[in-house]
Amino acid sequence: MLRSATILELRSPAVRLAVAAILAAMLLGMLACAPPEPLRIGFLGGLSGRVADLGIGGRNGATLAVELRNQTGGINGRPIELIVEDDQQDAEVARQAVARLLARKVEVVIGPMTSSMAVAVLPLLNDAAIPLIAPTVTTNALTGLDDQFFRVVAPTAAHVAKSVEYHFRQNGLRRVVLVCDLRNKAYSDSWANDFRKSFERMGGQVVDQFGFDSGEALSTLASSILASMPDGVLIIANSVDTALLVQQIRMRDGAVRIGTAEWAATERLTELGGRAVEGLVVAQYVDRESAAPAYLAFLKAYRQRFSHEPGFPGLTAFDATNVALDALAARASGQTLKQALLAHGEFAGAQSPIRFDANGDAPRGTFLSVVRNGQFEPLH
Repeated sequence: MLRSATILELRSPAVRLAVAAILAAMLLGMLACAPPEPLRIGFLGGLSGRVADLGIGGRNGATLAVELRNQTGGINGRPIELIVEDDQQDAEVARQAVARLLARKVEVVIGPMTSSMAVAVLPLLNDAAIPLIAPTVTTNALTGLDDQFFRVVAPTAAHVAKSVEYHFRQNGLRRVVLVCDLRNKAYSDSWANDFRKSFERMGGQVVDQFGFDSGEALSTLASSILASMPDGVLIIANSVDTALLVQQIRMRDGAVRIGTAEWAATERLTELGGRAVEGLVVAQYVDRESAAPAYLAFLKAYRQRFSHEPGFPGLTAFDATNVALDALAARASGQTLKQALLAHGEFAGAQSPIRFDANGDAPRGTFLSVVRNGQFEPLH
């Protein structure tokens, strides 16, 4: 009889409502105790092959920014999850990587690290209305467009003139050969064209220009470069190919002056180049003499975390990621992230403030250095 009575009681509306209320309260309690859903951001860069130093430095800079932000509670109580993809410096691989990031519902993508990959993937991000914040993309092809592209470095048209000024006035170059990496044509073409215009305007002459692929024999290329007997060679390529090509040039000519674009300016250049790159004039996006407290704190944290120097890719990716995180934290209800990025005003960079114009471009200084005793020594 007792069992029958209990069953009858449970069938009553009042008891069923009470049980439902208890279960709902238990469910709410369980949900309250569950960790909040992470806020996901993507990173895209070349983590393998000849441009791996650029991609790894960028990934590490982004990782450090995310870890430091999570140590302070994330964004509005939500942890940040960084999802990393390798574009392998291949346009189709990069597009597939972006598709995977979009499937994971990322809020923003940091990267890529080369201009050619940015040109390849930007249409996908535009269609998805997801911002792409590039640490090191400087091609003029993406300047002044109303799209989802943002960058924390200036386009080549804004800074190549500094290299031209030095090489013409201080380095005494008058007849130069330009050497361009064809696998990052969007960047190398912009840099070479801007250099040529400024150099010829000053009275210099570009006597030849060569495009090359990293699969080519650099010994043959070096001989071709020197055939016109230039007084200077400007190499617009990654650090690995630049180091190897300089070695080949030096085996044939110990006096010709050699300079590089910013792309080559990682520690890999001096590691691989050895004595051959001594005296090389290198342009880069990092002021290695900066005493800014934020930069010194970043430098210490990066070295402790990764046991190597960040160079410019680590620094600019750290800045780009912090820009994204600050904009996500400041985004108002109903506001897109693009709107939040443009409305924020000035962002705090590790070395200098970052302020986007209406099309997502930001000014940033470039710095010239010379390789001495295996180190980048600033030129003043």
